[in-house]
Amino acid sequence: MTTSTDATPVDRAGHIEVRGIEHIPDAERHGSARELFALWAAPNVNYVSLMLGGSLTALGLGWRSGLAVTVLGNLFWVLIGILAASGTSSGTPSEVVSRAMFGIRGNRVNIAITGWLLCVAYLALNLAAAALASFALAGVLGWDPGTPGKVVLTVLIAVVTLTLSVYGHATITRLYQPFSAVLGTAFLILGGFVLAHADWAWQPAEQLHGTALAAAWMAGVAIVASGPLSYLNSADFARYLPRDTPARAVAGWTFLGAFLPSTIISGLGVLAGTVIDMSDPQTTLSAILPGWFYPVFLLAVVLGLIANNAMTAYSSGLALQAIGVRVRRSISVLLDGTVGILVTLYALFLSKDFLDTVTQAVQLSIVLVGPSVAVYAADVLLRRNRYDGEQLGDERPGAPFWYRGGVNWAGAAALLAGMVAAALCADTQVYLGPVAGALAGIDLSLPVGILVSGGLYLLLMRDRVRT
Repeated sequence: MTTSTDATPVDRAGHIEVRGIEHIPDAERHGSARELFALWAAPNVNYVSLMLGGSLTALGLGWRSGLAVTVLGNLFWVLIGILAASGTSSGTPSEVVSRAMFGIRGNRVNIAITGWLLCVAYLALNLAAAALASFALAGVLGWDPGTPGKVVLTVLIAVVTLTLSVYGHATITRLYQPFSAVLGTAFLILGGFVLAHADWAWQPAEQLHGTALAAAWMAGVAIVASGPLSYLNSADFARYLPRDTPARAVAGWTFLGAFLPSTIISGLGVLAGTVIDMSDPQTTLSAILPGWFYPVFLLAVVLGLIANNAMTAYSSGLALQAIGVRVRRSISVLLDGTVGILVTLYALFLSKDFLDTVTQAVQLSIVLVGPSVAVYAADVLLRRNRYDGEQLGDERPGAPFWYRGGVNWAGAAALLAGMVAAALCADTQVYLGPVAGALAGIDLSLPVGILVSGGLYLLLMRDRVRT
């Protein structure tokens, strides 16, 4: 254990982080809100944002509409910025702050589904995407890795990712500054080639009008918004900041760090979709990229996904602790990472449709994460972002956030009501809600889930919260 002179744990780059979900004392708080810009920029300068943008042209949207949708969808990063501020106020991660909404026991169920399960799913998907990019890079460099080589590459990427996650907050914060600069430069060069080749006269094969156009817009906003809304854990990375750090600064730098790269790169995906098939951009982009830059792009894809996954694995470890698994954070990260590796290897080498199945399940995640973010944000606003980290850490019956039987039934009711309402309005490849069916495929799951959960939570809790 790395300790300070008074034998208290400290958060230092290059040393394994010793804190888990427990409250961070004021003496260990450090840094400034500006650090959050690079911390959030690095994982969002990535291939996934490019693919999400490219998917909008496949929906039948023109490039102008696609660019507008990327802006609207990424504006949901505002909510993630609000959530991040609760980490500075409480000195605890999101997985503990949410005890205020659901109670000690109720929160374990909530985190198991909206925290740990989704983290592991995204961990596997990002690792698979990074592995596929590394396979393509190996081919460009003249090496056919075969199945054994592909397994080695996949495991190697996972080891690098998990090493970052195990070392934790300070190491991630330090490394993501150069990461964001390197990735930003690579994607800036990519942007130059995309803009040079974009077909500004391109139009979808079939022009959408009326209900069909509205359905495409709503589906597009939901697809793009699923990125920011998956970061329910934003307080995890702000909890080490000094208590007196302004909440607006935390929310603002978190928002800007994620919004700007996500919007720009998603926009590039839209424009690239006017000239190439964006269903497999790691391969088809070679048609518009010079030979010298294509391997650089693939390497940037791998690095960006590692940066994204390191944060995901870090939070999945905290989620496992919050569920009640009594192990050190570093061990919980390795446990989750092992699960992610096994799922990824199965998906890549043993299953022909597993990745499609998981991807479709993640599309449905908007039904879960939209209402969850709404309840969380509503609680932050209701309490005026005033949280007592030591009270949140008290798990004894009768503790301030024990509520009734360990469950805040008002929070649970608001969350479930929003999820049910969102499910009724959802339209995905695997499920069509009755409301969406009645509206000819217009998917209102995102706004309905957020409004129902957030509004009901404020109504049920307004007389129970004292600030």
